Amino acid sequence: MASIRPRGSSYQITVSRGYDVYGKKQTETTTFTPDPGLSQRKREQAVREFAMDFERRIKNGFAMDGRKITLLEFSQYWMENCAKVDLQPGTVANYSHELKDNILPALGHLKLTQLRPHLISALYKRLLQDGARHDGKPGGYSPGSIHKTHNVLSSILRTAVQWELIDQNPCGKVKVPSAPNTADNIKFFTPRQTAVFLNYIEQPYQVKVSGHKRIDDTGKSYSVGNYVTHKTIPLQLRVLFNLAVYTGMRKGELLALTWDDIDTEHDTINVTKSVTIVNKVPCIKVPKTKTSYRTISVPHFLTVRLQNLHKEQEKFKKSAGDYWKGDNWVFTQDKGYTNGGQRKDHAFQRDIFCVLH
Repeated sequence: MASIRPRGSSYQITVSRGYDVYGKKQTETTTFTPDPGLSQRKREQAVREFAMDFERRIKNGFAMDGRKITLLEFSQYWMENCAKVDLQPGTVANYSHELKDNILPALGHLKLTQLRPHLISALYKRLLQDGARHDGKPGGYSPGSIHKTHNVLSSILRTAVQWELIDQNPCGKVKVPSAPNTADNIKFFTPRQTAVFLNYIEQPYQVKVSGHKRIDDTGKSYSVGNYVTHKTIPLQLRVLFNLAVYTGMRKGELLALTWDDIDTEHDTINVTKSVTIVNKVPCIKVPKTKTSYRTISVPHFLTVRLQNLHKEQEKFKKSAGDYWKGDNWVFTQDKGYTNGGQRKDHAFQRDIFCVLH
């Protein structure tokens, strides 16, 4: 009997296909998402029917036959058993969105052996047309976005070829729209701009505040006119920007730093992880390559600033008490969670833009 387990708006279906020569139980798993417009009773019925059909196909031994399995079914299996095992969570989330938004609505109903280069090429052309976007923006997707779509579909079908479900990957015969060369469009600081920027973030800056109402200690309302206040950039932001400039670390690597990564005795930083955002939640991941694990030397003055930041953070933690919910991150929100201490101070951002341009 198939096992059915709810997973948010979808259901995970697991079917046993016996035991291997060592007596270990073998299973096949897939995911089914019923039409959200169905009533609860009809949703349950649709899930049961899908589970029964999936079990029947497993028992008959042709669930993994390219002539009988659709791209939708295979992609669900591939996401659960390949992508989530081999890829980073952020990449899995991107693949899932790409499948749901662009690939499966057009090709998901086709059997793997029915996928032809001209069908895939037609999909890419439609995605370039006005109205194809799911974010409401005018126009179609850029050639660079089409390349991402192509990479997702090609990765899935490459596995189908490796498993001998299809003879060849039809994506290999599709001409993907040319993506523009972005090397010429990369914006970067010149040495002079870098020096100006690092000097600027050390200076107080002005913020213009519009007139508004206030409440005094007695609860009485009164008005104040327009005024100018002076602020300074928080220490952790100044340290963050300096580290970015002097070490060349990626944003995700900087935000994933813990105090254990800082070697103040030798003026070095150990890079062992990175942070990415998955469904608006920070997620720690390991580096993609061995060379991403590295030890970086930093100027001694930055080590001193890191020590000062640590002292400032420890002082705040003691005063905050139970309000502090974080762990051992270098760059934090006010409660201690990791996000690199990125605060949306629009006046500061605007002033920096003016100085650098």
